[in-house]
Amino acid sequence: MSSVRVLVGTRKGAFVLTSDAGRKRWEVEGPHFAGWEIYHVKGSPADPDRLYASQSSGWFGQVLQRSNDGGKTWGAAGNQFIYDGTPGTHRWYDGSPHPWEFKRVWHLEPSLKDPEMIYAGVEDAALFASNDGGQTWSELSGLRTQKTAPDWTPAGFAFTRSSSTRSSPTGCSSPSRRRASFVRMTRAGRGDLPTVA
Repeated sequence: MSSVRVLVGTRKGAFVLTSDAGRKRWEVEGPHFAGWEIYHVKGSPADPDRLYASQSSGWFGQVLQRSNDGGKTWGAAGNQFIYDGTPGTHRWYDGSPHPWEFKRVWHLEPSLKDPEMIYAGVEDAALFASNDGGQTWSELSGLRTQKTAPDWTPAGFAFTRSSSTRSSPTGCSSPSRRRASFVRMTRAGRGDLPTVA
């Protein structure tokens, strides 16, 4: 029987849940990084023992963590996220121009085939790549430099929670499901974003 693993990031740390395929009983490991907000935990499809966690705190800032043993032990990965060239400005919450500045990693996406390759979506909206398991990072500047980027407010891609309606798989709203929460992606760039292989 095969096993199932669920990686969970919370405001109180990260957890690794494992079970057999029947999913009747779960083993819970954690919290890892107790007391830290974990924005994303992701495993590498190319190496199931390689895990990444993006943690952040108002006091210590952003720290990217990596495990090579399925979450039993963790170590800090590279945390230098520097925008290419002169970053310029984007629209701030109040509509005024604001310089691009790195705040945190909010999404991690390991390569399907290469255990050393990983992508990071960051705030302010940018995409970074690492080909050494997260030790060093380079911006893929096509996202930040595309023509509508200066009009974006912070995070560029904002995932929002709504309690008013719920979208169906066809994209239609269902007024009868008003209490259900869902996550949707807001507009950012109208589809002319760079493609990442």
